[in-house]
Amino acid sequence: MTGFRMRLPATSANLGSGFDAAAIALNFHLDIEAEAADEFTIHATGHDAQLCSRLRGNLIVDCYRKILADHGSSAPPLAIRMHNEIPLGMGCGSSAAGRLAAAAMAAHFGRLDWCGGRILEAACALEGHPDNAAACWLGGFVAAANDEGGVSVARVEPPLEWRAIVVLPQQSLATSKARAVLPESYAAVDAIANIQAVSMLGLAFAQGRGELLQAAMRDRIHQPYRAEICPFLPRLLPLAGKEGILGVALSGAGPSVLAIVGEESQVEPASKAILAALEGFPKPRLLVSCFERVGANRSLTGSR
Repeated sequence: MTGFRMRLPATSANLGSGFDAAAIALNFHLDIEAEAADEFTIHATGHDAQLCSRLRGNLIVDCYRKILADHGSSAPPLAIRMHNEIPLGMGCGSSAAGRLAAAAMAAHFGRLDWCGGRILEAACALEGHPDNAAACWLGGFVAAANDEGGVSVARVEPPLEWRAIVVLPQQSLATSKARAVLPESYAAVDAIANIQAVSMLGLAFAQGRGELLQAAMRDRIHQPYRAEICPFLPRLLPLAGKEGILGVALSGAGPSVLAIVGEESQVEPASKAILAALEGFPKPRLLVSCFERVGANRSLTGSR
């Protein structure tokens, strides 16, 4: 059995108005290698290496086993090595990257004969929503939806000059907790406002219309309810339209916040404004990234 290697980008989903529908790939990654072994082992480096190294409750291993069990197959043990640049529990797509890696490894080591689309569908089914997984798999800016035939995705290349500033607090936030604060229904006026905003969002990325992002990233569906458990958000939302910042939103379900600037030269003044707005909080980490145009890629590493 040949070995397996994969690189998967981080992602930022929702982008404000695109709740559970839109996401963008970021230029920091999970690199993972695996080969057949006598027993499961994981060697991890990078962010949250201790958590990534645990076999018990490991997202990648558990999803790998589940996918093969659902297809009536036992899971061949793997020796896994990974280098992780994606902070866990921060709204940067770590779970989508892990589930895609698991699905791709299940297809390879379980000899499932899956195409890339089937791998994406399996990861989306495990995620429960398609936005992060689609952006991770394909790169760029995506709008994605579940349908009866699987997953439908539209993708565009983001502007090369735009930059993301991901503002990471010190404490992570479970997605389940972030979802628990959301209401079961919404007023029509709020739903309409989001439809109007998200209609502009994809066009803003496709046409490089940075002046649209302040309005296109406004949200009434999830951010107002998550502000209490994501305290950076209310401090940073007013920065949209100032100091080169084109738009501000929660990154995924939070707690991190995503700020988009128009070019590299605006990163420094934007960063200073962000830190000033968060005075009184423990100092956050600012992770500056371009938007990743290349999605997950796989290669084989030789035979055993």
